[in-house]
Amino acid sequence: MNFASNVGPQWLDAQYQLWREDPNQVPADWRGFFEGYELGQQESASEAPPDHRPAAVQTLIRRYREIGHLLACVDPLTPCTFDHPQLRPEVFGLSNADLNTVFAPADFFMPQAKLGQIIEILQQTYCRSIGVEFMHAIPEERRWLQDRMETRRNNPHLAEEVQLAIFRKLQEATSFERFLHKKFLGQKRFSLEGGESVIALLEHLIRRGARRGLEHIVIGMSHRGRLNVLANIFGKPLENIFAEFKDNTEYQVVGEGDVKYHKGYSGDRVFSDDKKIHISLASNPSHLEAVDPVVEGKSRARQDAMGPEGIQKVLPLLLHGDSAFAGQGVVAETLNLSALEGYTTGGTLHVVINNQIGFTTLPADSRSTCYPTDIAKMLMAPIFHVHGDDPEALLQAAILALDFRQTFGRDVVIEVICFRRYGHNEGDEPFFTQPLMYEKIKLHPPAADIYYQQLRDQGIEQGVLDQIRADIEEELEAALIRPEQKLPEAFQSKWEGVLREHSFDPVETGVPAETLKELCAVITHIPNNFNPHKKIASLLQRRMEQITQGEKIDWGTGEALAFASLLAEEKTIRLSGQDSRRGTFNHRHATLVDMLTAGRLTPLEEVARQHNCQFHVYNSSLSEFAVLGFDYGYSVENPHGLTIWEAQFGDFANGAQVIIDQFIGSSGTKWERYSALTMFLPHGYEGQGPEHSSARIERYLQLCADQNIQIVYPTTPAQLFHLLRRQLHQPFRRPLIVFTPKGMLRHPSCVSQIEDFTSGHFNNIIGDDLAKAGVERLLFCSGRIYYDLLQYRQQQNITNTALIRIEQLYPLDTVQLHAALKGYRKKLECRWVQEEIANGGAWQHIRDELGEQLGRPLTYVGRKASASSAVGSHRIHNQEQQQIITQAFLA
Repeated sequence: MNFASNVGPQWLDAQYQLWREDPNQVPADWRGFFEGYELGQQESASEAPPDHRPAAVQTLIRRYREIGHLLACVDPLTPCTFDHPQLRPEVFGLSNADLNTVFAPADFFMPQAKLGQIIEILQQTYCRSIGVEFMHAIPEERRWLQDRMETRRNNPHLAEEVQLAIFRKLQEATSFERFLHKKFLGQKRFSLEGGESVIALLEHLIRRGARRGLEHIVIGMSHRGRLNVLANIFGKPLENIFAEFKDNTEYQVVGEGDVKYHKGYSGDRVFSDDKKIHISLASNPSHLEAVDPVVEGKSRARQDAMGPEGIQKVLPLLLHGDSAFAGQGVVAETLNLSALEGYTTGGTLHVVINNQIGFTTLPADSRSTCYPTDIAKMLMAPIFHVHGDDPEALLQAAILALDFRQTFGRDVVIEVICFRRYGHNEGDEPFFTQPLMYEKIKLHPPAADIYYQQLRDQGIEQGVLDQIRADIEEELEAALIRPEQKLPEAFQSKWEGVLREHSFDPVETGVPAETLKELCAVITHIPNNFNPHKKIASLLQRRMEQITQGEKIDWGTGEALAFASLLAEEKTIRLSGQDSRRGTFNHRHATLVDMLTAGRLTPLEEVARQHNCQFHVYNSSLSEFAVLGFDYGYSVENPHGLTIWEAQFGDFANGAQVIIDQFIGSSGTKWERYSALTMFLPHGYEGQGPEHSSARIERYLQLCADQNIQIVYPTTPAQLFHLLRRQLHQPFRRPLIVFTPKGMLRHPSCVSQIEDFTSGHFNNIIGDDLAKAGVERLLFCSGRIYYDLLQYRQQQNITNTALIRIEQLYPLDTVQLHAALKGYRKKLECRWVQEEIANGGAWQHIRDELGEQLGRPLTYVGRKASASSAVGSHRIHNQEQQQIITQAFLA
């Protein structure tokens, strides 16, 4: 019993004093209580105050791991600091007197150590040439990193032969740039000088990657340093690079394509231990980070082709500039793809080359964060900030980064803090805007010279180092006078058998009716244990009925049959975009959701399984730029599969205009890299306002030349069926831009019969069945407006006006066009009818070409020119639409 709990404190104090004077003055029951109370008081008085130092040491260790990078010596242009106010021992209640005291920290690789020793280890690990941000990572990854860093003090402890190999790569990088500067004075080369250690870093990554089981590394980078990487990492013949500076077109090293520092390259690297790895450098325009999602897509395609082990065998490696990494939105979009089901590549290794300046812009004007790499923290990715003149520190970072990626399958970042010896290009004068920085740079020796002296100081013979330099210089001089080598032709390996040239030759794409019925039975089958929404069950039943009855086959069914029939031919299909599993307009339902369990079912996957291929459909992130770039990259590596990107609304593709302009429309001409990427762009004027009406047909037609892309606006489900099948059955590969419908998806006239699928091919031009003898007028159109024109003609019983559909707007098939015109009188009036505005749609592009084929000009019928693609008022839209249809038939 606790006697004290039933009495007040004042009474208890009085009784205690009485007991101190004479124990017999208080009741016997209280005497034991006071004896224990006094003993406790005596013991408390004799105890020493608690020792706070173990907890303080634990906090100090964590603080070094968290912010030690702020004290790291990583900037070649700035003197190192040796103190940080938040890392002083006194901040933690520790003093110099504690430096020799032994502690046993709970989260440290040494069971016990003196405080001075602990601080020394932490400073060597986190405050020398490598600053690490990793405490934002998940606990398992933090522990993995700190165990590998602290036990070795972030020092790779390299053998002499490895150091000599580093020196060779540094010297190759330095001599190459100097040689170009001397022999081709004044020519742009976007020099790597100031960041030459990156060559040693890449070389080690590739060698270690081969030892770790990698079979492919797909690299993306902008123009700075690209020529150096091509020469000293990829082994592109020096004589060919020099020929590009000489502009020797007869050796096909320049041609009509892009400039030399935008072009890609690929090849195998074979090492002395018989390890082999294929490395490829993706072509990239001046839109610095545009290549990022392309590399991810190329990597994913290779991984998918290899199966479950692909992630461990294929590495995406991206080299970024500091300003671009912080400033360009596609970086964040691409990072966001890293863990998404349809886009993950098992971790990307990012190398940020921090020149500490943009074109002429300092960091204070180009970013709002401490580091240019801070955006990568969104992935909880570890970030290594490394001194650009310390190649051994870079190798240590490379070891950690690559091993981390292979272990955890996540992104990791190495920031190489260096400088840019010249201006944005070699003809630029940086002293105009950064005089203080460039005064330092002028006096700063190259990394090769610094490392040369370091190796001399540790005892390596000068003659060995000088011989390496001499050999490199001799090879450069010899390559300058050697004849250029014939480089491997494109269209090899997986592209073998694909033709370069476009052709209008029809490709038969019909599928027997029985096959279609069998496929439809598979893709409409619902397992007994799956509970679809009742409307979806009805939709699937209607699809089966359409095929069984052979009539009124709608758009969604035609598309599904195209996919199924290609899968039955062992063709892989990938479809991605915003809400593509269901379809923005509720027509596809490729993936079904169980109403009771939320489980997913993709019936087309069963067709793929039966025929040993793959069907993938993914809902993408709310991105156009990165996702379209990803799917373009995927298509380049997948020439015999169908790769589709779908915009939620066609006009939303303008968020990916860089990919469309720089890769999809022009990469064949610039880089001889072709793609069979298919773009679904929902289009059609239904009075839903500017953004939900026009997919901007005119923008794609502006890109057209030399049969570079196919632009199609089909009007029937069977046409879509044949079109998608044609994309893989034709002997060449070109991007396919399909303006898909919204209103036509359920239009009662937009249906096909079973016989439309079982034979024939895609018709680039569709003529009219109207009796030709009485025709006085030809209306040419494309897409949805055909049904409005057809309905009006039927309602008004008009028999003198024929409708000719231009299903493929580019390239214009003149053979089919003249076949459709055959039998009409020569001097008929010809009109082009479109629902788009006059400065949009196909009119501006097609009027001259079509008029030339007709031998007479066309009259335009459509909306007037406008700064906006459509009106926002549904009532005004209907008035405009009716006016267009009426005017088209006016005499």
